Amino acid sequence: MLPAWIRSRHLFLLIFLATTAMMGFGYWLQYAEGLEPCPLCMTQRIFLVLLGLTGLVAALHGPGPRGVRVYGALAALLCVAGGSVAARHVWLQSLPPELAPACGPDLAYMFDAFPLTDALRLLLQGDGNCATVDWTLLGLSIPAWTLLAFAGFLLVALWNGLRPRV
Repeated sequence: MLPAWIRSRHLFLLIFLATTAMMGFGYWLQYAEGLEPCPLCMTQRIFLVLLGLTGLVAALHGPGPRGVRVYGALAALLCVAGGSVAARHVWLQSLPPELAPACGPDLAYMFDAFPLTDALRLLLQGDGNCATVDWTLLGLSIPAWTLLAFAGFLLVALWNGLRPRV
């Protein structure tokens, strides 16, 4: 059980700070280590940023019980969406090389050359670039860690939104 002084806004602030740290680490990997994010990585980043912004707005707003449920539901929805993308990414990385999809065009080209619906479909499907494992920690790839993070954020968001208010 958490101490009584930990309020819903503290948990939303924690979500914001954790997602900010994750984005910072992602940018460090990109710019300091030279790991270019694939389309699925970029999609996961979008959901991570949206989750962080939801946490920030909820922490600043300090809503009542009904508002906490609304923010918790929105955060949970973003976690499920981001976690689904991360799960697909982990699945692509688990495929043998001969079954991995071919590499596709980069993100900018997809949105320039294809209609929006086709570009979004291609973005969410991933390609051969997404099947490559460039970095691991404790045997888990970046998408696997991101999937675990989304699962953890989901638990916090659900618990925060559904716990009884005293």
